[in-house]
Amino acid sequence: MKLSEAVKPNILAIYRYVTRYDCRENSDRLLALLESSIAQLASLPERGHCPRELDRVGIPAYREILCKPYRVIYEISGSDVFVHSVLDDRRDLADLLHQRLVR
Repeated sequence: MKLSEAVKPNILAIYRYVTRYDCRENSDRLLALLESSIAQLASLPERGHCPRELDRVGIPAYREILCKPYRVIYEISGSDVFVHSVLDDRRDLADLLHQRLVR
């Protein structure tokens, strides 16, 4: 299991956001869910599916699992799993990916 450089700060930002606008108990619960879901990808990488937005444009290399309301976007390469991003499912994936590419 390998995490891109952006994933840890991304998860930390989500944690801080939920703590600020909801409560620490919910942010702790969400963090545990994200961490366990990502860890499970090491043994069950095929359990995810291609994100609908990427499937529509013919980019099947990436997969996602849902940790409502977040999406964990990852790629399987041989026996390695690369987690690229954790994104809010309530936002448009194309816009989020464009923002990341422009940065």
